[in-house]
Order: sequence, then structure tokens, then C-alpha cells
Amino acid sequence: MLPRMPIFLPFAAFIALSACRPAPAIPIPGKPEPATAPVIAPSPSEPSPSAPAFRILPTARAVISRKTVSGIKFEGVSFDSRSHQLLVVDQAKGPGSEFATSADAARKNRALLAINAGFFTPEGKPLGLVVSNGKSAGAWNSASSLGNGIYRESSAGAASISRRGSRSVTSDAKQLLQAGPLLLENGNRISELNNSKTALRSILLTDGGTRWWIGKTSPCTLAALGSALASGSPAAWKAQNALNLDGGRSTDLFISSSIPGGPVNRRGFLNRPVRNFLILKRR
Repeated sequence: MLPRMPIFLPFAAFIALSACRPAPAIPIPGKPEPATAPVIAPSPSEPSPSAPAFRILPTARAVISRKTVSGIKFEGVSFDSRSHQLLVVDQAKGPGSEFATSADAARKNRALLAINAGFFTPEGKPLGLVVSNGKSAGAWNSASSLGNGIYRESSAGAASISRRGSRSVTSDAKQLLQAGPLLLENGNRISELNNSKTALRSILLTDGGTRWWIGKTSPCTLAALGSALASGSPAAWKAQNALNLDGGRSTDLFISSSIPGGPVNRRGFLNRPVRNFLILKRR
């Protein structure tokens, strides 16, 4: 016969187990209770741990824009340099030797856009330094206002517009075009721009980061163009730096049908062949 268990033993075991649990806090009158840290759900826009590491760029599409600012008509393309690349295409044998027009340059290079780029001498040589895919042509222009601005893309893919400065800007350049004059610098109009000659203009501008616009204008003076860009913008954002390209009879803009609203072909009847082009391609 088994010995009988005392009645008080189960009750004692219950008391012992309860003593192992932390007692609930007893609120003290006049003392606020400690705040509990909220549980924050991950934002729907943030990738889950299993999502790919890359992100779709918010401005991955090139867009045609047409706008009138201070009486000057602008037509061109906005793009993001993270998803698109602006390349310098130079013709080593002189103007028209490989590409008769911007449309020809765009089609043969499978580009979204092509536009006339730098100035050149009557003999067809670049009036300034040109670097196309790491290959140099022309010579450093240290004096003329037609070379006081630089478009440059480094070997790492960072694109910028800057003042001529020293030759150090040419180091590590995969793409480079010396042109001018510089129209805007840090959002401010350049003061010494010419106010007497009216002509078609081809221009390149940026917000100082990854947003860019390239295209042409209606006939205007450089001074009027600089003032217009300082007060407004052909793009959906304010321009910080802007560079004048070769214009007048050299103005030749082609936008392919791959960009919604294209094709666009703006080449004058008296247009002349040019030495080099800037072309736009997807990265």
C-alpha cells in the first residue's frame, strides 16, 4: 500500500513555481509608467530580405521636353546619368567623314539622341580637347571663351560640367568635351556673356547631380540664354551648371522614336557637317 501524499504538497509546489515568475509592476500613484517601444513594420517601399539588392531608378526613362522660358523656346531630352550615358563621338578624318548628320550618327551608334557638340577650326580640327572613349583628339584650349567649359565623364562613370580650370580635369577622363562659353555656374548666370549676336543654340545642363538636359533653343543671344536659365529651366528641375555647345549653322538635333514623342529631326536647310557629336545611350 502506497503512503498517502500530504494534501499541502501540491499547493506548496504551485507556490514555488509562481515564485519563479517576475511579479507584475505595481503602478505608483503620480509616477508615469515606462513607455513601451513600438513595433515598427517595414515600409512597403523597402525591399524585403529576399528581394534583389538592386533598385529600379525612379528616373530611368529619357523624356522629351519642350518649354518656353523668358521668350526662348527649348526642345530636348531630360535623362538621368545613372541609367543613361552621354558619349563623345569624334570623327578623326574631319567633319562629315563618318556621319553626315546627327540622325546618321545616332543610327550608326544605336543611340537615343545625337546633337552637334564642340567647335572646330576651318580646317576641321577640334577647337579644344576632345576625349572619346579614352582616346584624345585636338589640343587644350586655354584662352578662348569657346573652351572655358568642360563636359567630363570619369572612368568610374561620374559626369559633370565644370569651368576650364587646370589640365588636371583631363586626368581619368573617359569622355571629355571642351566647349563654351559656360552659361551657368552653381545656379548663377555668367556675367560676361555676349549680348549682341543672335543664333540658334545647342546646350547641355545639369542639376549638379545625376539629372541632365540636352537640346536646342530658338535664336537668342548668349546673355539672354544665361539669364533665362538662371530664372527658369527647360527641365522639371533647376539647372546648376550649363554649357553652350557649337550652335548657329552647326545646330543639328536628332531624337529617335525609342523615346516617347520621337522621332525628332531638327536640322537646318543650310546646316553644315560638324566634327563631333554627343550621343545618348542607355547604360
